Amino acid sequence: MEIGKLNTGLIYTNEECIGCNHCISVCPVFESNYSLTKDGKDVIYVDGEACIQCGACIDACHHHARDYRDDTEQFFSDLEKGESISLLVAPAFIANYPKEYGRVLGYLKSLGAKHIISVSFGADITTWGYLNYIAGHNFTGGISQPCPAIVDYIEKYVPELVSKLVPVHSPMMCAAVYARKYMKITDKLAFISPCIAKKSEISRPDNRQYVSYNVTFHQLMEKIKDVNLSAYEAVDELEYGLGCVYPQPGGLKENVEHFLGKDVLVRQIEGEIHAYRFLKEYAKRVRNKQQLPFMVDALNCSNGCLHGTGVEPEMSKSDDVLFEINNQRNKAKSVKQDKKKDKVSPWGKWISYEKRLANFNAQFAQLHLEDFLCRYEENRKTISAGEQQVQAGFEDMKKDSPESQKIDCGACGYESCRQMAEAVALGLNRKENCIHYEKRTLLEEQARMKEITEQLKEAQKSKQSLYEEIMNDFQQIKNSMGELADGNQVSAEDATKIAQAVGEMSGFTEMLRESMKQVSDAVQGYDDMNEDIIKISNQTSMLALNAGIEAARSGEAGKGFAVIANRVRDLASQTKEAVAAGKEQNKILMPAIQKLDDKTNEFLNHIESINEGTSALAASSEEIAAQTEVVDEIVSHMAEKMREVVE
Repeated sequence: MEIGKLNTGLIYTNEECIGCNHCISVCPVFESNYSLTKDGKDVIYVDGEACIQCGACIDACHHHARDYRDDTEQFFSDLEKGESISLLVAPAFIANYPKEYGRVLGYLKSLGAKHIISVSFGADITTWGYLNYIAGHNFTGGISQPCPAIVDYIEKYVPELVSKLVPVHSPMMCAAVYARKYMKITDKLAFISPCIAKKSEISRPDNRQYVSYNVTFHQLMEKIKDVNLSAYEAVDELEYGLGCVYPQPGGLKENVEHFLGKDVLVRQIEGEIHAYRFLKEYAKRVRNKQQLPFMVDALNCSNGCLHGTGVEPEMSKSDDVLFEINNQRNKAKSVKQDKKKDKVSPWGKWISYEKRLANFNAQFAQLHLEDFLCRYEENRKTISAGEQQVQAGFEDMKKDSPESQKIDCGACGYESCRQMAEAVALGLNRKENCIHYEKRTLLEEQARMKEITEQLKEAQKSKQSLYEEIMNDFQQIKNSMGELADGNQVSAEDATKIAQAVGEMSGFTEMLRESMKQVSDAVQGYDDMNEDIIKISNQTSMLALNAGIEAARSGEAGKGFAVIANRVRDLASQTKEAVAAGKEQNKILMPAIQKLDDKTNEFLNHIESINEGTSALAASSEEIAAQTEVVDEIVSHMAEKMREVVE
């Protein structure tokens, strides 16, 4: 069912709900509660169509998560607008508020309320109706219907008992019918009520024309808590008898026994747990045609209407209400005789049962029983799951063995695991609300976590080994980087030395080039000198020739001079030949010197290139040294992080 269709009835779940399942455990209706999740929060909603407004969940919820709706606000609003409204006052009101009773009614009259009619009078009519209908129709074994929660439960969940409901209106409705048909009151009627479920009764199609408002004690007293009531006073308008004891457990039984004696068996049952279990068993008794009691007096609340679902909770903590009911009882039975009409009251305890009944019938002789009869209809709301669905529910809850399907711990709120499985199958509840499902899931999770833990341990070992391996690799990297740094430092120093040596070679080469230039210049000077020598040699040869000619002319005297002249000529000739040979050698030497000069220049260029490369190598070595330090820091940082991860 959609959440939007839930919580729309008289009883609803408010924001205080924590999904504790306590409401489910006390609810007599399997179909009423829906355990759902809203915004991540467990909430147990109420299906208003299935709910019988028994109020058990309101009493049971320690979180105050269940609340109800009534007509109190609308009632006061309509009074303020000037609507004509008269009051039907439940007999439990005077029992719960004996001191405030008249003042509250007086205050309501000051607001515009017209008539005040005690429903105790309506209870007397109900008793009269029961006795006459049972006698006239031989209707033994019937179930009383003052409690709308009981009626709703029978119509919806034990429809075979619908025919056993006594078709006489409740005290409230009997009072309303009397006000309309016999007192001719046309005002809207507001019921001052101890019961949440009375709203469902006045909303029945046949009853809507009678009562317009269900004003619960709790909401009424809350509404007027700040009003000074001391100036107000009012009383109800009709006399009544033992109808005043209807609100207490066994009130109807006491009324029946008052007229028929204690020989008749009136089966008295009350309380949310016992009443509804009894009705299911009673249906079996009817079905099996077993002996039945004269009638069944069934009430939803364990303390009757005295502490009904619409009564302030703190009122149930005191026994004062019981003493007040006893006072009302004694007042009813103390009436001896109506002197004006010269007849004995039917409530006197000193007259016979037969006379009481006769007087009772005489008191209501002007009434027509048909006016106070009602009808009921089967309104089946029961839903159930087939066996296959139930087993699917068990499967969802991981209850796969007969033993697990019969744990019946009740923590889910249901009486049995089977009922919970049915609720899961029908969508009324969730498997997570089964504590044994959660327990088994937890155990499975623990087993899985244990397995994961073992895997993690193994992984930790592998990780430790991997860590050690990585750390070794890091150490090797670090060592290699250290060696690289050391080698790079040596290379840088060697490069510097080479640069220095190359610089020195460059200087030497420059000096060599200068020397070669000097040699070239010297050779060139030597060549020029040879030219001078050749010139001198030619002149000497010429002089020697002339000297020889002159010596020849001199004859004998000139022989010695001729020898000298020949020697000079020979010397000049040899000098010339030597100079010629030197020039030939010079032709060879000069290209060699030129070639050596060219190679010297080329070598110098190479030396300069080497010098530049060596300088660049030295700079690169310095950069490598700097980057090596950075890499070393990164490796150290990564190693530290790896150590933290492992630890």
